[in-house]
Amino acid sequence: FVRLYLDKILLQCVLQSRTLSGADAINALRPFYFAVHPDFFGQHPKEREVNENSLKRLNGYLENLQKPGFRSFKPTQLTFYVREREPNSSNVQESFSASGFRAVSFTLHTRDLLSTVLDILNSCSLSTEHVQNLNVNSQPHKEVKSTVNRPIKWDKTYYSFTGFKDPEEELEQAQRVETTLLSWLDDNEASAVKKLKKSLPLRKELERLKIELSHELQLSDIRWQRSWGIAHRCSQLHSLGRLVQQRPEILENVKGRTVVFTDRSGMSAAGHVMLGTMDVHHHWTKIFERLPNYYKLQKRLLLLEDRISQLLGGIQVIYIEELQPLLTLEEYFETLNSFYNKLRDSRLPFHPRSLRGLQMILESDRYAPSLHEFGHFMIPTVCDPAALQWFIFSKAQEARENLKRKEEMMITEQELINTSTERFSLDRLYKEPSVSSAQMIDCCKRLLEESLPYLQGMHLCISHFYSVLQDGDLCIPWNWK
Repeated sequence: FVRLYLDKILLQCVLQSRTLSGADAINALRPFYFAVHPDFFGQHPKEREVNENSLKRLNGYLENLQKPGFRSFKPTQLTFYVREREPNSSNVQESFSASGFRAVSFTLHTRDLLSTVLDILNSCSLSTEHVQNLNVNSQPHKEVKSTVNRPIKWDKTYYSFTGFKDPEEELEQAQRVETTLLSWLDDNEASAVKKLKKSLPLRKELERLKIELSHELQLSDIRWQRSWGIAHRCSQLHSLGRLVQQRPEILENVKGRTVVFTDRSGMSAAGHVMLGTMDVHHHWTKIFERLPNYYKLQKRLLLLEDRISQLLGGIQVIYIEELQPLLTLEEYFETLNSFYNKLRDSRLPFHPRSLRGLQMILESDRYAPSLHEFGHFMIPTVCDPAALQWFIFSKAQEARENLKRKEEMMITEQELINTSTERFSLDRLYKEPSVSSAQMIDCCKRLLEESLPYLQGMHLCISHFYSVLQDGDLCIPWNWK
């Protein structure tokens, strides 16, 4: 028994000598980050959001592995959309999104950086050859490789005698037991409360800055495209406040508008003023100076939408921020202009106002028209005019029914959000854009059947996964068990 115990200590020493450093792990994962990084999914908001959220959870997992004395772990399931067009054979769960990306789901349960890096790369069908070239401290002990890679199974009596936990049994149990809402809240409520309390002063500061700037600039609203933390948002508002003090005269042009902090500066297709978070004040100043020209282009854009509507029997052309990529005003104008010229040349025989009351959005990454559950047509810019005419005629009645159902669903959704917020004494209840109204309604109905004292005073986000955000917001999947 003493010999076995000493062998185990020796094995642990060998394993520790072969772990990667944090910097080596990042270098090894570069092909993975390149394949899944949200910045490469600008035209696909749903896939971008999923990857962004999964990367946050992955980074947290990697940080925990590097903490001194870290022992306990919880298997973490992640889903990424990979920038590949062809399916690869793999043992992990895979599916292809409507945009053609490969969705990869896998579970992390390793206890060291090296094994974790290899698991991630293998799960995404990426090469692991470059990992061998990293500075792993096992080169002087080449003969150890076969020993380390050999699975060692200790007799069950060893664990019962010593009181140590059997890692294989723990893993099997974790994989066998499905995470439930109550168990997850029980495990994470304390951590969320601690983070929430820490963020409260910053939340008040953010609200104060937002109200002051909105009043001073007479803004309609201030928004953020991505889910930055509270501290990051405060910093952005402080930057805008300094610009107001330095150049108050140029900010007259922004009155009545919505300001959106995003990845690039300009004016969005929805008519909002975009301020790039990586840009300096000089770039922001240029945007504010150019706003009168943007407003002229916006008038031309609205006229172009009206002309397209007339050619398509009165159907309304709309732009939905939650469902479409964030386009600049110039990009959207070019898209509309190209589509208009194609329609004008085809001379489709639509009866005037025959499709009045219906809606459509233009998409540049599709090749076939479709009808959304909310009733609007999703029309590719490259769609054949004859096929477009037939599709709209055949789906017009269904589109009107979906539009009517949408209004009822939106009312029901808001009522359930208000009821749930009051029932559980939540400070805030919201959802991610990728969660549909139908999913939100189903989630809230089932929540109201439960007794959840954990949620009092919390910020609850309905998402596709379990997570505690850096500012204490609780994220739960809409289809929680």
